[in-house]
Amino acid sequence: MKLGQERDAKMEFQDYYKVLGVNRDAKTDDIKKQYRRLARKYHPDVSKEANAEEKFKQVKEAYEVLKDPEKRKAYDQFGSQWKQGQGFEPPPNWEYQPQGGRGHTVYSEDINPGEFSDFFESIFGQRTHRQQAHFKRKGEDQHAKIAITLEEAYRGTQRSLTLREPEIDPKTHQVTYKTRTLNVKIPAGVTQGQQIRLAGQGSPGIGGGSRGDLYLEIELLPHLLFTVENRDIYLTLPIAPWEAALGAEIETPTLGGSVKLKIPPDSQSGKKLRLKGRGLPGTPSGDQYVLLNIYIPVPKTDKQKELYQQMEKEMNFDPRQELLRGVHHG
Repeated sequence: MKLGQERDAKMEFQDYYKVLGVNRDAKTDDIKKQYRRLARKYHPDVSKEANAEEKFKQVKEAYEVLKDPEKRKAYDQFGSQWKQGQGFEPPPNWEYQPQGGRGHTVYSEDINPGEFSDFFESIFGQRTHRQQAHFKRKGEDQHAKIAITLEEAYRGTQRSLTLREPEIDPKTHQVTYKTRTLNVKIPAGVTQGQQIRLAGQGSPGIGGGSRGDLYLEIELLPHLLFTVENRDIYLTLPIAPWEAALGAEIETPTLGGSVKLKIPPDSQSGKKLRLKGRGLPGTPSGDQYVLLNIYIPVPKTDKQKELYQQMEKEMNFDPRQELLRGVHHG
């Protein structure tokens, strides 16, 4: 594809690391050694391999990119988004303009511009040896998960994150990794799956470009008592039979502390009571729903068994009456 032509169709993404058979964090010296080995293997003048000439061109093109810190960094920006075999198309208005000032050479002396693939040209463009340019690109956005408790989601909290990011040594041109610590404030009322955007805390830009953003996805840890749905909190509350029958006022836990909850008389298991505004804070705040669960005490003495026998005689209660009536009328 020549310079200036419209690229109407997506082309196949080229995995230069796979072409050379090196890892993505390979050092420049290792890349150079591997290139020399493959260049000897596929050189058209001596190689007996099938498609040696085409493979030789692929190897030279891959080396042209990975040996150069600027081009390698630009290529890695795309490499995290596409894989070999997928359709590739640079972002609109993309233009590769590497640093180097006057006299900067884009192509190696032993490669003619016409030998490059459309994929290469779509990123780096065909330029003459005399052309100069300046490359600048915003860094990639990064994504990470951060796990917090329900109590932390309710009150808000802080976290100290350690981030690991690649950089190219300007002297040795080796890819190294550095760590940096970031203190993050998590506001009260965050929910499961919510993303917090930290502007300018993503990957560094290229050629002086601004950093990308860091997106933290909230993951709420399981709780011993509560479950959560959006901003609403759910609690299953055990109660005694007499509390359900006669009504009671029971100390009930919430994320904001214990409150007195009135149990209405004649309550049954599964009854749902609402504590307005006792869920996760927000606009509006969530609620807490309390599900009643009646626990039957086990009689352990003769006197306790007599109490159950007395209830059987006095109350004349059949819990299956409606069930049997439905069968007969079905």
